Amino acid sequence: MVTTNTESAYMTSKGQVVIPARLRRKYGLKEGTRLNFVEEEGRFVVQPVTKEYISSFCGIFKLKPGEKSAVQEHLDDRAKERARERKESESDRSK
Repeated sequence: MVTTNTESAYMTSKGQVVIPARLRRKYGLKEGTRLNFVEEEGRFVVQPVTKEYISSFCGIFKLKPGEKSAVQEHLDDRAKERARERKESESDRSK
């Protein structure tokens, strides 16, 4: 079961909203804390970008054994391209 607590705030003419003190304390929000706004299914979620939030992404891009990173694949493709270009250039010179 999902527990839902509702807090209210008003938005100023400049689009500013004050996050209720209880939530700031609970989530350790301080002046300067970055917030992401995520749209999902007709609503938006405010996600504080904290050290814990950033740490939750550790390892999600870890490669499986034998897998190449996108960067490595690009470098390999570029090396093949250069070799092909060199070969074509050499065959053009010999004509």
